[in-house]
Amino acid sequence: MIEKKEVQHIANLARLRLSEEEEEAMTQHLGQMITYINKLKELDTTGVPPTVHAVEMPNVWREDTPCSGLSSSEVFQNSPAMQDNFFTVPKVVK
Repeated sequence: MIEKKEVQHIANLARLRLSEEEEEAMTQHLGQMITYINKLKELDTTGVPPTVHAVEMPNVWREDTPCSGLSSSEVFQNSPAMQDNFFTVPKVVK
C-alpha cells in the first residue's frame, strides 16, 4: 500500500498542489493501481511472446523522396514579426 507521504512527494515532484481530500483520493487510487499491478505479476506468462501492441498492426512505409524546401518568403509570410530571416518573439527569459 502507498502512504500519504509518498503521494505528497510525487505531487511535489510533479509540481502539483493537492488538497487534503485530493491527497486521500490519490493515495487510494495509486494504492489500487499498485495492487492491480502486483496481481498481474502473479500471472504465469511462460511461453507467451512479448508484444508491443495488443493488436498486430503492420507498419505503413512510404518512399522517402527528397523535395524542394520552402523559400524564405513562404516561411515568413504568416509571421507577425521577423528580423534578418529569423522569427522575432517577445522576450520570455529575464
